[in-house]
Amino acid sequence: EVQLQAFGGGLVQDGGSLRLSCVFSGFSSGDLAIGWFRQAPGKERETVSVIDIGDGRAYYADAARGRSTISSDNVKNTVTLEMNSLKPEDTAVYYCAADDGPNRAVDPRWAYWGQGTQVTVSS
Repeated sequence: EVQLQAFGGGLVQDGGSLRLSCVFSGFSSGDLAIGWFRQAPGKERETVSVIDIGDGRAYYADAARGRSTISSDNVKNTVTLEMNSLKPEDTAVYYCAADDGPNRAVDPRWAYWGQGTQVTVSS
């Protein structure tokens, strides 16, 4: 059974940092991508950052680029997102998801989702 669990949310002050972890299990191989997404109240879900477990390639959305680092520990099956210089507009529920499809680099489907973790940035 595929499972993803997100950890690390909480209350952070404006300008602070967060560290989110996504622990994944149940995949038959490391040929997959793990992504972090977020959804703020009244807004659509948006991509924050993605890493391909197989080759380590990382992608950052504009809102995250330059102040975020995504990394994977393939022994612990954990993907970590670190984000600095947090702003109130970073307040959202953060989710991690997995895509093990063969076309994930060009047409990601994100078939598997973990529970969300709330991040609140106070001004």
